[in-house]
Amino acid sequence: MKRMITNLLLGAAACGGTFQAIACTGIALTAADGAYVQARTIEWALGPLPSEYVIIPRGERLRSFTPTGANGLRFMTKYGVVGLTVVMRDFIAEGINEAGLSAGLFFFPRYGGYEPYEPEQNDRTLADLQVTAWILSQCATIDEVKAAIGSVRIVGLERTSVVHWRIGEPSGRQVVLEIVDGVPHFYENEAGVLTNAPGFEWQLTNLNNYVNLRPGDAPAQKLGGATLLPFGGNSGFLGIPGDATPPSRFVRAAFYRATAPQRATAFDTVQQCFHLLNNFDVPVGIEHPEGEAPDIPSATQWTSAIDLTNRKVYYKTAYNNTIRCIDLAEIDFAKVKYQFRPLDKERIQPVEKIVVVQ
Repeated sequence: MKRMITNLLLGAAACGGTFQAIACTGIALTAADGAYVQARTIEWALGPLPSEYVIIPRGERLRSFTPTGANGLRFMTKYGVVGLTVVMRDFIAEGINEAGLSAGLFFFPRYGGYEPYEPEQNDRTLADLQVTAWILSQCATIDEVKAAIGSVRIVGLERTSVVHWRIGEPSGRQVVLEIVDGVPHFYENEAGVLTNAPGFEWQLTNLNNYVNLRPGDAPAQKLGGATLLPFGGNSGFLGIPGDATPPSRFVRAAFYRATAPQRATAFDTVQQCFHLLNNFDVPVGIEHPEGEAPDIPSATQWTSAIDLTNRKVYYKTAYNNTIRCIDLAEIDFAKVKYQFRPLDKERIQPVEKIVVVQ
């Protein structure tokens, strides 16, 4: 297990000692009908990322890994869960439970830090990559998460494995959980976006560097005797950062979200989230030195949008851009079996052939 995690997930540290192989961008929107949607991308630039959807019933007995094996916290699910996983089916990167609580992990290298692993405390030790599953299986609200977090010791399975979490309710409330020096910190996320490092408070402060940005066109300006005119539309956003670093993605996501017109319904809003997040697809070629990129369509391996109000999980992948949906209302979590399936049955993009009428 430890070798699998090291080789498949945390081997990103081998890319020049940085985490350019791992990135995530999250946004949230509310529809005019009150439906609340949280969406995100997940990146992995080293090759195809093993990803599955998992269905976890109520009453399922689960156990956390520790750095020494599958010998950590035991817990039984109170709520049924649907999640999208990375590397192993135990590692839910994004998901929702039947109460409407949603949670997801975002990599947070170098700026977060957990309590040291102590084998004698294995019975309350929870791996960081399993925190999402624990939250969704145990809690119905953000306040319940806050009350419960002190009952567990969150540790990393590897030294370079550090994440922070986004947690949301159908009401539209969203918080960010970051653990620094072993201490959990919750931040109310009114900006509605999240990326990776640095920390959430720093990202909010950094937005002040872009106070001049606004939608639409910049007005003409006089410079001495010359008149300066914009070259084209959208000049009000001139200067928005376009690179794929986490601070730049945070700024773009914040402004794209804030300027997005509100859509009428939940599904309209889901579609809008996918369109906005298309702007954050990371071409695999920019993640590696020239000639060293793996043969994958994109570093953005999958994108999800979760309708917390109507309990629906939507996703698409780099291999198949068709949007797929799992409706929690169609699942009886008292009877369904614990199950998992690959996000793609085949890594092939369906193409609809247009028949021209002669």
